[in-house]
Amino acid sequence: MFKVLKNSKRSAARLGILDTAHGKIKTPFFMPVATQGTVKHITAEEMRGMGAQILLSNTYHLMLRPGESYVKKMGGLHKFMDWNGPILTDSGGFQIFSLAKGRNRKGESLVKIKKDGVEFKSFVDGRKYFMTPESSLKVQIDLGVDIAVCLDECAPSRSGREYMEKSINLTTEWARRAKRHHEKHKGKKPLLFCVIQGGLDKELRLKSLRDLIEVGFSASGQRRTQRGGLASPRSSLTGGWDGYNIGGLAVGETNKEMYETLDFLVPEIPEDKTRYLMGVGYPENIFEAVKRGVDMFDCVIPTREGRHGRLFLWKNKKEFLNSKQKADSFYKTVTITNAKIASDKAPINKDSKFAPLRNLSRAYLHYLFKIKEPLGARLASLNNLEFYIDMMERIRYSIQRGEF
Repeated sequence: MFKVLKNSKRSAARLGILDTAHGKIKTPFFMPVATQGTVKHITAEEMRGMGAQILLSNTYHLMLRPGESYVKKMGGLHKFMDWNGPILTDSGGFQIFSLAKGRNRKGESLVKIKKDGVEFKSFVDGRKYFMTPESSLKVQIDLGVDIAVCLDECAPSRSGREYMEKSINLTTEWARRAKRHHEKHKGKKPLLFCVIQGGLDKELRLKSLRDLIEVGFSASGQRRTQRGGLASPRSSLTGGWDGYNIGGLAVGETNKEMYETLDFLVPEIPEDKTRYLMGVGYPENIFEAVKRGVDMFDCVIPTREGRHGRLFLWKNKKEFLNSKQKADSFYKTVTITNAKIASDKAPINKDSKFAPLRNLSRAYLHYLFKIKEPLGARLASLNNLEFYIDMMERIRYSIQRGEF
């Protein structure tokens, strides 16, 4: 399902094609986040207009409302949200475990982790749910998505070693069960990605990866080496997982720690599989991760920062990106709520594909935020998403030119 088209000679960056049921995606790419079946403030038509290739939605939120059965009756998630391109759904695990510190009115934890799955209460109505690796995958299949992700436990990156080791073993076992369920399913089914955990511990990260490789290939009945062990993770084998997610980063560690983890981990991920760094990040984070061989990204930053009046803008849009330049040298940010913007007659973004961003002034956008008009957050979000999509297109172009 994935083919590497070109490897950079300047870095570990690469160009590829990921083939899905709803189209082929050029890698590396960024997935705008449509958590509840919508990118905040932005229509599917606008996402197509800026060149987005794929969207990400969330299993946990869609399961709670409107419910996967409802979405299925409405023709599936693609039709429901008017998006004809690929969709990836994460397992919902991160959202469930992010509520682990939450308590109900009686002081009880909202989340209980068990060997078979995870018990939690809905933040919407308090209803109790029990999610298993199988049920998480079933929800994603019912939504009709193109890429599904195995349920995993997203332990805090600085958890104690003993807890982290138990956590990655649980994630591996859940991945095994999801893989078996995926293989038994009859009819259309999505590509299946697993999640590498282990925090900042090199030994545990590599153990998580090796265990997942074994699960993927053993469950698929793939060939082994003459000594009976698995072939090298770096070798090109067919089958196994369709992609490998790097989870548990961008959750509080420093950029240096994240990059160091990618430095030792990414080269060990099978070369013929997509590498997805979950929940990352700012433009410089994506820039550095692509240099280290990562293919896929998602993050709420473009829309979240947009809602708070922060714009991402090119310093010089005519320049293509170079892997030797500083990671944050190609863009700038403008805080549209600053008082000095009130008299700025410059367009919001003179190079935008969208007329409102070209024609309306930054002073007007400042005014919209001042009066708390939702149009302000919408225009800022539109600008930021377009910046991210353009950034990925320019990175691909620079890799093709041999400059990245």
